[in-house]
Amino acid sequence: MNIFRLAGDMTHLASVLVLLLKIHTIKSCAGISLKTQELYALVFATRYLDIFTNYISFYNTIMKLIFLGSSFSIVWYIKRHKIVHRSYDKDQDTFRHWFIVLPCLVLALLINERFTFKEVMWTFSLYLEAVAILPQLVLLQRTRNIDNLTGQYVFLLG
Repeated sequence: MNIFRLAGDMTHLASVLVLLLKIHTIKSCAGISLKTQELYALVFATRYLDIFTNYISFYNTIMKLIFLGSSFSIVWYIKRHKIVHRSYDKDQDTFRHWFIVLPCLVLALLINERFTFKEVMWTFSLYLEAVAILPQLVLLQRTRNIDNLTGQYVFLLG
């Protein structure tokens, strides 16, 4: 096990847990960008296409399931939960996140290790993950209202 990968996984897991804790306990997603969450859901959906075809280890499979499940559950909470949805500020979260998806896809098609579907999607997920936090940063800059848990989430995610 690579120590850097483990450290990256644990800080990302901590950021997700902080965010889920905020959403579940406070019943609020104020200060959280739905667009960043959608990008992360797309990152993990495209990165882990091999979840049922390539077994690497128990740890690897569990982490893939946790990241997929948490990403989509956060998006669900913000979009569909009756109480949490009311706290989402759509007027402030205006970053056009789909405009960064296309350049990442083009880059993945041009620069990859092998030109196979899974490899291109994995490469796309890497490029997209590098910029997925941008809508969150723009939202925080606009609102200038950063509560403690949101600040911890962004710090751990970075």
